[in-house]
Order: sequence, then C-alpha cells, then structure tokens
Amino acid sequence: MGETRPYFFYMRQLASIQRIKALEPIENADAILKATVLGWQLVVKKGDYQVGDLCVYCEIDSLLPDRAEFEFLRPRKMRIRTVRLRGQISQGICFPLSILPEGIDLQEDADVTEVLGVTKYEPPMPANLLGIALGPFPSFIPKTDETRVQVLQELLDKYVGEPCYIAEKLDGSSVTYYLKEGHFGVCSRNLELLEDPDNSIWQVARALDLENKLAALGRDCALQGEIVGEGIQKNKYQLRGQQVFFFNVFDINAYRYLDFPEFQAMLERLEITSTPVLETNYLLSNDIPKLVEMSVGKSALNADAHREGIVIRPITERQDMIGRVSFKAINPEFLLKYDD
Repeated sequence: MGETRPYFFYMRQLASIQRIKALEPIENADAILKATVLGWQLVVKKGDYQVGDLCVYCEIDSLLPDRAEFEFLRPRKMRIRTVRLRGQISQGICFPLSILPEGIDLQEDADVTEVLGVTKYEPPMPANLLGIALGPFPSFIPKTDETRVQVLQELLDKYVGEPCYIAEKLDGSSVTYYLKEGHFGVCSRNLELLEDPDNSIWQVARALDLENKLAALGRDCALQGEIVGEGIQKNKYQLRGQQVFFFNVFDINAYRYLDFPEFQAMLERLEITSTPVLETNYLLSNDIPKLVEMSVGKSALNADAHREGIVIRPITERQDMIGRVSFKAINPEFLLKYDD
C-alpha cells in the first residue's frame, strides 16, 4: 500500500515532564490538593507544587523501578493505580524534577519513561487465549490500541462539534480475524495464532463461521473485537461461554477503517454483533472531565457491572497527527472497583 501507513497511534508516555495546570482545594482535606496535569486529576501534598511548576508525572499502570524514591510504593507492588483519597479520585502521581539524572533536558512533555526505568503493567493473558504463535501480529492491519482522552486536549479542541458515535469499551481481550489473499488469520492482541481447538479465540471463529463469511465478501478485510466471557478478566459480565463483540472492520486492500454506517451494514451482513453502541449522533465536546464523567455507568451487557468506559469516534473516519481520530475514556469507578 505504498510507503506511508496512515494508521499509527499516540505513543503512550508512562513518565513525562508535565506542568501543573491547576490546584484546587479538596473538601475537608487540609493537607492535600487536587492537581490537574494534562487532562488528568490527581492528589498532591499541599505546598509541594505551585501552578505552572514542572514535575515528573507518571500515569496509571506505570510500574516504577526498585529505587529508594519509590520505596513507598512497594506495598502496592510498585504500580500506580486509580485511588480515591478523601473523596477525590486520583489518577497518576507527581514527583519533583530532582528524581531525574543530571543532564536531562527539562522540557515540558519530554518522555522520561526509559530514563527512569518505568514499565507498563500488563495483566496476564488467560490460559484459554494464549494459543500457539504462528507469527507476530500482521503488519498490514493496525493494532487495536486506543489513546486515553486525558492526553488529547489539542485534538479535542480541533474536532470539537464533530458528529461522533459512542460505544461501550468492554473489559475482555482484543482479537482480530482476517482474510487476505485466501489466508484466514486469527490473532490475539500481539500474535497470530495457529489453529487450536482448545483456544477460545479460534473456537469463536469457527462457531461464527468467520472464515466463510469473510470469503463471501470478495474483498480482503479484518474484523476486530473484544472477546469476553468465562475465563476472561474474571467474567465481570457473568456470561456463559465466550463471545466476541466487534468494534472495527478494516479494509486491508484500501488500508482504511469503514465509516460507521458502513461498519454497521457490514456487521449486519456478516450476522455478527457490535460492541454496545450508546449514542450515534454525539457532537464532540473538548471538556475532558465531562468526557470522563460520560464514561461512568453500568454495562449494557450486565446492569450489575460497571462498564469499563467508552470509545468515541467520528461517524466519518478522520486522520490527524496522532493517526486515527479515536479515543477512550475509562470509567474511574470501574478502576476503583476492579483494578486488583
């Protein structure tokens, strides 16, 4: 498809130099303040920072290295999580610039993840999804990563008012099924898998007859979705067996995602189910706290379970400097309840 591949994604900076944008009091809390860094809200000790100060900010899911400055995190297994302090949700942590080695260029937005030895927490893959690797994830299909809304203020400002749809983000494991030049491929998040009758991803492929359905299209396409159910992420939705709910259809030859109306029509033709669509005519807001608030709610799959969050995309696919205009807002109540 030529030298330029348009689908790339914002590279997550687990640890970066950021500016304290705001400090606000927390009710009935004299020693701590609510700080705003990028679009994140977190708790800091009163007196440690002033508005406009630079700091080292570490996002949630950061695993900090074994260093004296981070020893207080050992009871939390060195992982930064979403917490609630005196009623205030706190996502991430700030450190003074002094934790950085000498000679670092102290520029706002500089990525210091590798400098500090910070790594990303990854939940273990369920045994029934592991499978046997045929090879790496195909290079001709984009992976399914979504950028968190808290780091996309400039993008939101640019696309404010854009007609979008909102879908529920399900808590399962990402899967991709594709047909290219007659080859049917089945993939986990990072690998293409050999067929295995004990592998749940392959079991779903055969149960839905996806190979034959894709072959009948007469075009090379990939289906991307979330597998949920028994044995996956503690089955928060209390489903029987495993199911896949789809959120992308990718035209491999044209190297593009289908616009939302095309996507819906394709899923109907293939007789497969999309992730729950919550709204189909949403005019995009650039208010990050409001978007995070919109993520709070119960799942369409089970009214007793918190939904993981929402994914927002334009009705008509858009490309920008970050790649595809598509992002997620994670429900903080979900993280507080389920983030072991």
